[in-house]
Amino acid sequence: MPDAPAIRPARAEDVEAIDAVIRAAFAGTEFGHQGEADLVRAVVTDGDVLVSLVAEGGESIVGHVLFSRMDVETDGSVLPAAGLAPVSVSPEWQGRGVGDALIRAGHDMLREQGVVISFVLGHEDYYPRFGYSPELATRFASPFAGPHFMAMMLDSGAAWPLGGRADYAPAFGRMG
Repeated sequence: MPDAPAIRPARAEDVEAIDAVIRAAFAGTEFGHQGEADLVRAVVTDGDVLVSLVAEGGESIVGHVLFSRMDVETDGSVLPAAGLAPVSVSPEWQGRGVGDALIRAGHDMLREQGVVISFVLGHEDYYPRFGYSPELATRFASPFAGPHFMAMMLDSGAAWPLGGRADYAPAFGRMG
């Protein structure tokens, strides 16, 4: 097995492989399968994808990350924003830095697009290593507010907004 999978933008023909990676990644975990694969398909169908990347190990897709458009208002203005969800890595590739590489490459692409802030709903011990902060997220009203809701400024030197509202793409509200 190669040490470092290649990261590339997802293509239309990757849909089934992405679906399989997501289902395998969440099967048997504390989270179980909660419709992440269906969520990805809905975000794609709605046209709300900002960044969708895959990791290829050999000839197979072994990881995927999706960043979708968010509607974020703060301090009286709209901020270009993204929501990270989900990040998935095939079980045999977990713990080898694949998720890390996907998230970091996604952040780079978001910066190139002029996205200012990214949100995630996830494990509070995992996402802070990328710069996500529960403290920053508490400044935003959101149906997902709570200890697992985190945000990060993609420009580490940018001032944190004072407060506002953060809404995920409509597909998130339809899942449940």
